Amino acid sequence: MGWSSWNVAQCNAASAKYALDTANKFVSMGLKDLGYEYINIDDCWTTKNRDSQGKLVPDPSKWPNGIKPVVDQIHSMGLKFGLYGCAGSQTCAGYPGSEGREKSDVAQLTSWGVDFWKYDNCYTPCRQNPRPQTCGNPTGNSSQWYAPMRDAVIGYNNQQSSVAKKMHFNLCNWGRDNVWTWGAGYGHSWRMSVDNWGDWASVERIGSSAADIYQFSAPGGFNDLDMLYLGSSKINANQEKLHFALWAIAKSPLVLGLDLNKISASTLAIIKNKGLIDINQDALGKPASIFRPSGAAAPVKGKIYPYWAGPLVDGVVIGLAAGTAAGRFGVDFKDVPGLQGGRSYVWKEMYTGQTGNGTSVSFDIGLHDMRVVKVTA
Repeated sequence: MGWSSWNVAQCNAASAKYALDTANKFVSMGLKDLGYEYINIDDCWTTKNRDSQGKLVPDPSKWPNGIKPVVDQIHSMGLKFGLYGCAGSQTCAGYPGSEGREKSDVAQLTSWGVDFWKYDNCYTPCRQNPRPQTCGNPTGNSSQWYAPMRDAVIGYNNQQSSVAKKMHFNLCNWGRDNVWTWGAGYGHSWRMSVDNWGDWASVERIGSSAADIYQFSAPGGFNDLDMLYLGSSKINANQEKLHFALWAIAKSPLVLGLDLNKISASTLAIIKNKGLIDINQDALGKPASIFRPSGAAAPVKGKIYPYWAGPLVDGVVIGLAAGTAAGRFGVDFKDVPGLQGGRSYVWKEMYTGQTGNGTSVSFDIGLHDMRVVKVTA
């Protein structure tokens, strides 16, 4: 759980000022206490060229005192710090990539105390010459050019005596080459799709796809549904609630892509929903996926299906999503995976706080809104 700079101001947000301001906001707004801990800086944090020793150079106009003092300050607040790199010759914005320099880059990052490393997929091996930013005809499988950085990160992590000192490796290969089938052997999370563009079409595309690959997520390695684009002018209040709730029950990393200085009260309430956060961080680490109750219509590819469920350490989570139409949505518990017929259960809904008990549950839900129910014995 954390924050990423890109959606806030793209290259301009890759600075010490944004990192420290957001860290302070995590504390003052109560986000740290809820589990938000990573302050991740995206593309454009370096200069355009490496130094004479081949090292990455933090842009002095953005990092006047360098990276390490910022990392140290963020660590002193009980938070963690992340940076961005790329598997190709350049990053997506044209800054130095790590191709061929993986081991030395990891040594440099870890000397600063970096906790998180997002690794993008631009300017990678391609049959087109010169290489384009985004290759449509690669010369191999992305697992090949992610392997050297995997080895460098694993090599470092294996030398660490505590989990706290290990670096989280996030594979941002845009879901190419069925990364969910091999990502767990490479890193700790992997992007399972192209970017979230902050609109309903993105939420629909990514959210519906997550249902098909839920089984590849487990403690130690998770499908990453991309940054939470709450606060976007392209989605409404209901869509924000579904966006956050679906990412939460799918056990995606909850990484905020918004400016906390401009967040609305309604959006802040969503990202601070402790019930949904607790479900996302449940120790069992098993994502929810879709199920088809008796008499329900079949799922439609590319659309958000109404019925979701997944196991928790102390119960079952049920998601009811009005992805295509408003209406009354409900389930008999006997139809829900993990629950038994012929018995009563206690339940609580996470957005309304409504509670109850019985053999079923139902709600009136507006278009593109969602209700999330935790069911216990």
